[in-house]
Amino acid sequence: MASRSVNKVILIGHLGRDAETAYTASQVAVTKFSVATNRRWKDQQTGEWKEETDWSRVVLWRGENVAPYLTKGKQVYVEGRLQTRSYDDKDGKKVWTTEVVADDVILLGGRGEGGMGGGPDDYSQEPAMRSAPRARPAAAPAAMPPPSEGVGEDDVPF
Repeated sequence: MASRSVNKVILIGHLGRDAETAYTASQVAVTKFSVATNRRWKDQQTGEWKEETDWSRVVLWRGENVAPYLTKGKQVYVEGRLQTRSYDDKDGKKVWTTEVVADDVILLGGRGEGGMGGGPDDYSQEPAMRSAPRARPAAAPAAMPPPSEGVGEDDVPF
């Protein structure tokens, strides 16, 4: 029997800039944004508290309905999986990148906004399993390649 593995990412953080949405050649929306998360620890030698910010790139397929609400400073919950892929940059050099492919994005608010951001509270690519209302992705084209296949930086114009 093959061993099992887990690839699951959960982030709660703030958006560093507004989300950007582009479309593949087959008109499938790809929304990208970055989430900042902070780690805090006490330095054992000095006794000082230190903080470090990590930035995670997030890709949300068919996220065009929620993208207008994903604005700089907004706090979000992101659940998904890590994906590492490569692409050739403009100079023909192979570049590797690791990003979170989101399955679920929940708007938590922003600095000074509380939990009410004025937009949909929740976005998921999966059917709702909770009673909370969820924003649904727009009707998709019949044939869409899986997110891990054939979508390079040249297909997404940002």
